[in-house]
Amino acid sequence: MIMRDPYRFMGHIYEIIGTLYSGRRIPMCKEAMLEKVKSGDRLLFAGVGHGTEAIRAAEKGARVTVVDFSETMLSKFEKGIAGKKFKYPVTKICSDIFKIPTKHEYDFVFANFFLNVFPRQRMDNVVNHLAALVKPGGYLIVGDFCYPEERGLYKKVFQNLNWFIGVMPFFLTTGNAFHRIYNYPLYIKKNGLTVETINYFKLFNTNLYWSLLAKKPLVG
Repeated sequence: MIMRDPYRFMGHIYEIIGTLYSGRRIPMCKEAMLEKVKSGDRLLFAGVGHGTEAIRAAEKGARVTVVDFSETMLSKFEKGIAGKKFKYPVTKICSDIFKIPTKHEYDFVFANFFLNVFPRQRMDNVVNHLAALVKPGGYLIVGDFCYPEERGLYKKVFQNLNWFIGVMPFFLTTGNAFHRIYNYPLYIKKNGLTVETINYFKLFNTNLYWSLLAKKPLVG
């Protein structure tokens, strides 16, 4: 049985909604760790969406693989790379991330605004699978809504309100899970990686988004 693409509508406007809604903080968050990428590095982008950050990585000479379950999202990504010349061809996979074999072969695995679509009971399995795709000494990068750790009632209310307003349209139209903001460093540490760098992205002096760089140990 052929499943309908849950992003067949939202997939067309996903990028512009995120950019306008966040005052460009979401695209900045997605691209935050690209400075770590070198030519020849192997990168995997899980739930790539329109993939502007994946395109930038390919332009830097990285070996890029993009995965998305949505044909609509991948079609938007393909339009984004049309006519571009890269050092290495971009590999595009329309599939569930769990069907990507864990061969420990990627220098970087990017999960930008990807983990928030899953229900809490699946989070450990998803993060574990992403971590398994990272080669020893490589990195998992998670860009997403920031866990509300700010001091002050106003900031915590603003963080949660920003989250609920941002995800509600996708909950209603795509069937994404509806939950509170995840504390991503806890999930990352539980799966054996060490968070080395956190970049925050503010709006009205409040941390709304963060990009986490987590390293996988060489042994273990």
